[in-house]
Amino acid sequence: MKLIILGCGSSLGSPWITNHWGNCDTKNKYNRRTRCSVFIQKGNLSVLIDTSPDIKEQFLKNNIKDLDNVLFTHEHSDQTSGIFELKPFSWKYKKKINIYANSRTLKILKNKYDFCFFGGRGYYPILKANKIKKSFKLSKGRNNILFKTFEVDHGPITSTAYLFNKTAYISDCSGINDKVLHNLKNLNYLIIDCLKFNSHFGHFNIYDTLNIIDILKPKKAILTNLHTDLDYNFLKENLPSNIMPAYDGMRIKI
Repeated sequence: MKLIILGCGSSLGSPWITNHWGNCDTKNKYNRRTRCSVFIQKGNLSVLIDTSPDIKEQFLKNNIKDLDNVLFTHEHSDQTSGIFELKPFSWKYKKKINIYANSRTLKILKNKYDFCFFGGRGYYPILKANKIKKSFKLSKGRNNILFKTFEVDHGPITSTAYLFNKTAYISDCSGINDKVLHNLKNLNYLIIDCLKFNSHFGHFNIYDTLNIIDILKPKKAILTNLHTDLDYNFLKENLPSNIMPAYDGMRIKI
């Protein structure tokens, strides 16, 4: 099984549309970050987590040509506004693409992107909505992946964290309760929100993230959702060797 971090930037990416790079070295390619999403593949089974605004560019850069299922962490635009780009996969397979999310996220997506689910106004429906369970398996042929889900705080809402094959993906998070933390022990990989230096109501800052890593003690931790004040080389040079900043296109065998 492999995982590709398609995008690891915060909601505006890096650089911003105004060409603002913050503290990031403009000459370092790893500081050019698109919005958060990851791609998981096991044999012929492929799963995407979140449809960022940059999903088309991310798929083309990583030569991804197939997609079976899409999981959503939550409904914010930096995680969902690329949803319409799924249309060619619906054409390719001549069926609706299965998406999975909690009930709140599904309700908002159905309202905002109603044409993707229900068609009308010249559109054909391309998506089938599925409510996630605490534990569920996605399969294709002989390949399958078991996912467990946990709700974590994300400012005033919750975000869904996904656990699979001793890997946790927690892209947007401001708090994790003790019960969830207990279920995230003994990880091979922890991919976790690390927005910036200063505090933020909806995200972990670097000190929050390092504290969670110290509690969970995964074999490897990968920092994602990186804002423009977190330079790649600065993080690489000042973090322990088992903690790595993510970069777009990062590939992991899990």
